[in-house]
Amino acid sequence: MYMVYWTLVGEQGSAAHAQGFDTSEMVAAMGFMEGLRKRQREGEGIRFVTMCSEHPDAVGHPGVDVTGPDYNWKKRRR
Repeated sequence: MYMVYWTLVGEQGSAAHAQGFDTSEMVAAMGFMEGLRKRQREGEGIRFVTMCSEHPDAVGHPGVDVTGPDYNWKKRRR
């Protein structure tokens, strides 16, 4: 699933908006975002256009998990 988020800014303040798209509608979501950005370029008070995705069949939970006492990852530096 995809969600497109944007904020409308006007004289009365700002209001957040969102529109959902199915997992198979990535092209439609990107086209919708481009339409918002076009309106922004034309001077409309649209800000913070972004897209987020979350696959409904993902394995595991999103975010950081708790590690065990044997976890010893180190970033390799040269």
